[in-house]
Amino acid sequence: MKHSRYTSFAWFVLVYNLAVIVWGAYVRASGSGAGCGSHWPLCNGEVVPRAPRIETLVELSHRLTTSLSGLLVILLVLGAFRAFPRGHPARLGSVLTLGFILIEGLVGAGQVLLGLTADNSSAARAVVGSIHLTNTFLLLGALTLTAWWAAGGRPLQLRGQGALGWVFAVGLLGTLLVGASGAVTALGDTLFPSQSVAEGLRQDFASSSHFLIQLRVIHPALAVLIGIYAIFAGAMAAAQRPSPATRWLARALGTLFLIQMLIGAVNIALLAPIYMQLLHLLMADLVWIALVLAAAAALTQPAEAHEPAPAAEPALRPGRM
Repeated sequence: MKHSRYTSFAWFVLVYNLAVIVWGAYVRASGSGAGCGSHWPLCNGEVVPRAPRIETLVELSHRLTTSLSGLLVILLVLGAFRAFPRGHPARLGSVLTLGFILIEGLVGAGQVLLGLTADNSSAARAVVGSIHLTNTFLLLGALTLTAWWAAGGRPLQLRGQGALGWVFAVGLLGTLLVGASGAVTALGDTLFPSQSVAEGLRQDFASSSHFLIQLRVIHPALAVLIGIYAIFAGAMAAAQRPSPATRWLARALGTLFLIQMLIGAVNIALLAPIYMQLLHLLMADLVWIALVLAAAAALTQPAEAHEPAPAAEPALRPGRM
């Protein structure tokens, strides 16, 4: 597989996985997670269920799309080892992608086998759901880096980056935390829908409310804080690593974050309908991808390589001290 073909394939796998992730969110939001019962990999104990309900078809289609995703990632790994020489970062990215997608499948299977679907409102479901979304972000990050490196992006150099390296590290970890809190919030919105914004706010701060309701208020506050920080990280990268790619990605990151904040506000105002939850998740994924790309573009050379050379001292004139 030639480099250009592999690069196109890698970007396609990334886009396909975005679609699979959004469809998985629909499975949760529509209450179809138990459509195949507590059976995995079989569906209600059958390979092809007879007279399936709508929920069963939704869950089964999600399993089929995720299985295809796994096959595509295997091809991604094989293609990387054929197209690129030993030590090329695209190889590393593809292997990491394979590892994360295996974890993704295991976590999804665990949710089904443990009954952490449908109307289950336990703390275990909230924790596993947060782990699932965190791993989803890591999977998207690995896919993004694989495509970026296949397209000619230089490998990361984590040493010697100065403050910028730590700024991106905090931003990436913070975004993972926002994603985990978003999974809990989405679960609370699905299991305990509110009839109005005012009612939802009263429930959020009521001591008698379910813990999933009480935790909902954390996500928007954390998202605004980390989002502003991510914009700062992009601006800092554009100033300290002024390449065209870094500048463009910094602007894209800021734009996507502002759009995401608008979508989040509309989602709250409309009481989190399913279509808004899906759009909100898609935008969160795009913000994460933009942040990963901004870090990949900026952290390719040590800080010293971008520092201006000191001005040469004027030569002494002959005969003068």
